[in-house]
Parts: sequence; structure tokens; C-alpha cells
Amino acid sequence: MQIFLIIGIILGVAYYLLMLLYRYGWHAQAPYSAPSTFQPTTGISVIIPARNEAANIDACLQAILSQNFPKELLEIIVLDDHSDDATAAIVKGYPDVRLILMQEQPKKHSFGTAFKKQALDTGIRMARFPLIITTDADCIAPPNWLRELAALHEKTRAVAIIAPVNFLPGKSIANLFQSLDFMSLQGITAAAQQLGLGNMANGANFAFQKEAFLAVRGYEGFAHFASGDDYVLLHKLKQRYPNQIHYLKSQEAIMSTLAQPDWASFLRQRIRWASKSGKYPDHKLSAILSLVYLFNCWLLAAILILIVDASFWRALLILLLGKTAFELLFLVPISRFFSKQKQLWLFPFLQLHHITYIVLAGMMGLIGNYQWKGRNTH
Repeated sequence: MQIFLIIGIILGVAYYLLMLLYRYGWHAQAPYSAPSTFQPTTGISVIIPARNEAANIDACLQAILSQNFPKELLEIIVLDDHSDDATAAIVKGYPDVRLILMQEQPKKHSFGTAFKKQALDTGIRMARFPLIITTDADCIAPPNWLRELAALHEKTRAVAIIAPVNFLPGKSIANLFQSLDFMSLQGITAAAQQLGLGNMANGANFAFQKEAFLAVRGYEGFAHFASGDDYVLLHKLKQRYPNQIHYLKSQEAIMSTLAQPDWASFLRQRIRWASKSGKYPDHKLSAILSLVYLFNCWLLAAILILIVDASFWRALLILLLGKTAFELLFLVPISRFFSKQKQLWLFPFLQLHHITYIVLAGMMGLIGNYQWKGRNTH
């Protein structure tokens, strides 16, 4: 038991230092806002893969078509991925939106069960503008979203831009938990980009040059993995253009989307995300994820051990309180950016949920089989 306790202390201290490092990275990431005089000159193709999104695609398209951005510099492409609802019919009602039905496209066997990657690859190659922005059919863009991305791109000539995504909070505990947890992931994404601690991006708000996509051969080499379209592309771009990747820390560019409706859907989503781990050669990120996973495994094991042996409850309590305190130290400034200060007070009471889901999602993600959008995949 003494060795078990020592391992917990080592993991805990390493985790606390990681949270401090992430806090520094978040603050070091400079905010950005497009100048009021900015006039875009870069054409943008927005790529939206969609499967059974009849309930969401209308609001998504309306938000993009209402952008504070020149219409002649905007192209919207929706890739309908074998939907069996009214998604395609709704998109056809928008004359300014290009609809591509994936069932009419030739099947590329190199993609295997990676249906979303094939849809994205198809849309990107068909796009007519040089700057590609991917998003999801259940996302709502703020009015200056494209303007902010175009301004940073034209200022820096970035090959890729990672931009923020926000889960809209619902009233249930599951929704609030997802909102806070995803906020922390977004903070880590910004910090990791600033500090060079691994490749993280979210395809719901990700911009890159079409020319660069073609130069790195798109998803080639990783196309058969069902998840990780954003992650693998960022990894390949960063390898070839290490100093031309930027993060857009702008509240006017925050893409909003709904959290999963219940705990089961949330867990399936996180298993899908966790399934990326270990499949791509990103040793820094793998090491960090291993530390986070092992510390949470230790905490969960310690909680279970307390049922039969209460001898080290003080040490467990100290490590658990330390985890909460250092995470809050990291999250407070991020909650201001995403306007979630009022939600943050719930965070300490959700620690058991946080620990349990990390252990379960990580374990099941390693297995690699999951169901998403009505498909069994791996």
C-alpha cells in the first residue's frame, strides 16, 4: 500500500505541474481581433459533412449565410453522408449552397469505415477557394466568424488555424458537465499549440490552405482510421509547416454546438475521441494523455480501495483536493473567455464523474470499437 501511495503522489505532483504549465500556455496565447478597417480578399470554402442532421442543418446554414463576409468570396459545400432523413432535401432549398451526395461518389477503399474523412476529402478537393474551413452540421457560427479567420490568415499567412468551439449548456447535469469538460479541452488545445505540447484541433472550427492539404496528401496514411480527421491533418501540416500553425483566440470566432443529449451519447462521443490516441505518431501528446489517464486510474482505484481499507483516506483527500484546486486555477481564466463563470462553481462537485468517464472512455477507446451516427466502426 505504501508503494501505491508513493505512485499516487508522483502522478499527482506531475499532474499539478501540467495544469500550471497549461495555465501559462493559455495566458501566453495572445488574443486576436480583426481590425475594424479589415477588408477580406481571401476566398473561403466552408466544408460541412452531414449525416442525419435534418434537425440542425438549417440553423447551421443560416448562420453561415448571414456572415459579415463578402458573398462573392464565400462557397459553402455540404457533403450528405448517406442520410436517411431530410438533410439533403433541406440543403437543396438553399440555392447558394452546393450539395454533394456521397452515395453518388465513387467509394475509395483506402478510407475503409472512415466515412467522414472520405466526405471531407471529397469536399476539399472539389472546393474552388484557397482557404478551407471545416465545421459540423450541428454548429452555429457567430456573425464575424469568417471575418476573424480571414483576418488572421491574411495577417500571418498561416497554413492552418485552430479556432475555439463551445458546447452550449443545457439544464441537465450531463449537459453542464459536458460544457465544462469541453471548455477545459479547448483551453488545453490553445495552451498546447502555444507551448508545442502536441497536436490538438477540432474539426468543427478548423481552417487550412487547400494547397497545403494537397501538398501533404490529405489524410493519406491514416485515411482508414474512422476518427481523427482534424488531428491527423494538423499533425501532417505541422510536420511540414512547423511554424505556420496558429490559434485564433477570439471570442468573435467561437463556434457553438450542442452537447450530447445524455450520458450514454456523451460516453460514445468520448470513446470515439479517445480511439485516436496511440494511432498517430505524436509522442508528446501521448505522454501527456498517459499521465492524465494514469492519475485518474489511481484516484478511481484509491476510491474503490477505501471501501475495504480506509487507512490512507487523508492522502487520497489531499490528492483529490489538489487535483480540483489546480484544475480550477487553470479553468478560471478560460471560463471568462467562454463566459462560463457561473457554471464553474459546479466543477468541484463533478470530480467523481470526471474521473470515472476518463477511465472508462480511455479504456474503451483503446479497444477502438464504437457506434456513431448509426454505424458500427473502429
